[in-house]
Amino acid sequence: MITVKLPDGSARELAPGSSALDLAAAIGPRLAKAATGASINGEVKSLTTPLADGDTVAILTFDTRAGQDVFRHSCAHVMATAIMRLRPNTKLAIGPAIEDGFYYDMELEAPITEEDFAAIEAEMAKVVQEDQAFNRIDVKRDDALAHFRETDDTYKVELIEDLPADAPITYYQNGDFTDLCRGPHLPSTGRIKAFKLLSVAGAYWRGDEKRQMLTRIYGTAFPSKKELDEYVAMRAEAEKRDHRKLGRQLDLFSFQPYGPGFPFFHPKGVIVWNELMSFWREEHVKRGYSEIRTPIILDRVLWEKSGHWDHYKENMYFTQIDERDFAVKPMNCPGSMLVFKTDLRSYRDLPLRMAEVGTVHRHEKSGVLHGLTRVRMFTQDDAHLFLTPEQIQDEVIGIIDFIGHVYTMFGFEYGVELSTRPAKSVGSDENWELATKALRDALDAKGMPYKVNAGDGAFYGPKIDFHIRDSLKRSWQCATIQLDFSMPELFDLEYIGPDGNRHRPVVIHRVIYGSIERFLGILIEHFAGAFPLWLAPVQAVVVPVADAFDNYAKHVRDRLQQAGLRAEADLSPDTMKYKIREAQTRQIPYMLVVGEREQASMSAAIRHRRKGDLGAQTLDALIAKLKEEVATRALDS
Repeated sequence: MITVKLPDGSARELAPGSSALDLAAAIGPRLAKAATGASINGEVKSLTTPLADGDTVAILTFDTRAGQDVFRHSCAHVMATAIMRLRPNTKLAIGPAIEDGFYYDMELEAPITEEDFAAIEAEMAKVVQEDQAFNRIDVKRDDALAHFRETDDTYKVELIEDLPADAPITYYQNGDFTDLCRGPHLPSTGRIKAFKLLSVAGAYWRGDEKRQMLTRIYGTAFPSKKELDEYVAMRAEAEKRDHRKLGRQLDLFSFQPYGPGFPFFHPKGVIVWNELMSFWREEHVKRGYSEIRTPIILDRVLWEKSGHWDHYKENMYFTQIDERDFAVKPMNCPGSMLVFKTDLRSYRDLPLRMAEVGTVHRHEKSGVLHGLTRVRMFTQDDAHLFLTPEQIQDEVIGIIDFIGHVYTMFGFEYGVELSTRPAKSVGSDENWELATKALRDALDAKGMPYKVNAGDGAFYGPKIDFHIRDSLKRSWQCATIQLDFSMPELFDLEYIGPDGNRHRPVVIHRVIYGSIERFLGILIEHFAGAFPLWLAPVQAVVVPVADAFDNYAKHVRDRLQQAGLRAEADLSPDTMKYKIREAQTRQIPYMLVVGEREQASMSAAIRHRRKGDLGAQTLDALIAKLKEEVATRALDS
């Protein structure tokens, strides 16, 4: 018998040659049915993988990201199998699992459109019905190259040639279909119960604009039709909320052909931006932050000192001034280091909290640009806190509270991850242990559940990442708290301690919104464009029931504006119903209908964009109500 260890510390005895699937069946039939893969000694493997004595094994299900990837990567092979049956001259490139689904890149003799999806899905259903086993085949490098050269599969040849000479090469075979693949896969195609093809797009081979344009087909798969239907419904709702579409509809921002990836914010978009930043600044003042501003373009020497020149140069923009090399900043950190260094600091000055709303530029490939959520110019709500090692835990707790307060104001739920020391890192074991313990102790002191991402920290220190969940339960990583021992060393930062000697400070890098552009894009989709009153570009529109009441409508508008509210009067010749419908389309929170009765009583009939008719109120009462809603930054709008 062999003995394997389970994640809970228990052990199981199995017959020699038993697989991970046999282990799942020994634990229970429900687990064996739900299993998609296995983590064996920390590596994700197929369920059919034989186990060895002493292995540590975790059975993966669709509830885990790794389990989902195995499931969906297997479905990508099912799709490729179906397409090769329908179009045997297709050349396959790569077909990975991605978040929420999978894709396959391929070179086709004739285009595939979404009208072809039904035929492909029907053929996929046959492959699933046939319950073909996924078999792993080890192959020699020369044999694999000879095979794919013979079949003129140039993409597979290139993939193999780019592998290290001693890298293992494997095929995965299901039925008559064989593909170069490292796996892992489900035991058979019959385990894929629900799938759907979603879209088709162009994609350059290996993301290189100079290489072949391939066809990329996106799809998704789930263990049940119910889960698939829920996902499809959520996806349809997400398309309605697409911030790119709503950005145009609400006249918030645009992109121009003269600057791909560089957003142009329109007046209404700037109003939302300014409200976000007013809130941000108020909260920072309360917590003892000072705001700084540093240059966008700085000498190459600085970026060499910070390490960006060696490690981030391909993502930076450059220019020359007076025959010297300069770079446009991709990050704000070095500027903050220089501001700290302008004076000799005392331990009494620490913690020193410096915040910067800094615009940065990063060269992103055109294929990954996506509205406001992936741009080449964006603004970070950075802060750099300079402190003694003893102050780390208290400062981290303060930042956790700060982030929680901000996200609650927008109605976001959030989860937390602690990322620890990676294989490649700088700094002493003592500092890493101190920093990691401080972050862990801060989370424990807050009683916050968190996931540990072992080895996923920054090279200069551990970090806490915050993942917000929007109204569609989608996760977005925004805020982060990073401890840094590297830059204080690189920039020779010092403070005078209570012993009169010079000491090296610790730096916390911290963002809350992250990228303000990206956060705004998330907010647009979270609220479906219906911003709460305090953020809404237009907070109220006055709608007269007839031309005779235009002057009173203007009077009401003026009263609201004088009270500091953003109000308009719709004096167009359109009907009242059309004006209300137009205000609803523009997601204006309040429509104030005025006519003879309202004019006589100095009031307005209030209509809310979601709640409908709220009755009439005097102007004084109405203004007090709206100002209170703005002052409390209420979400109920």
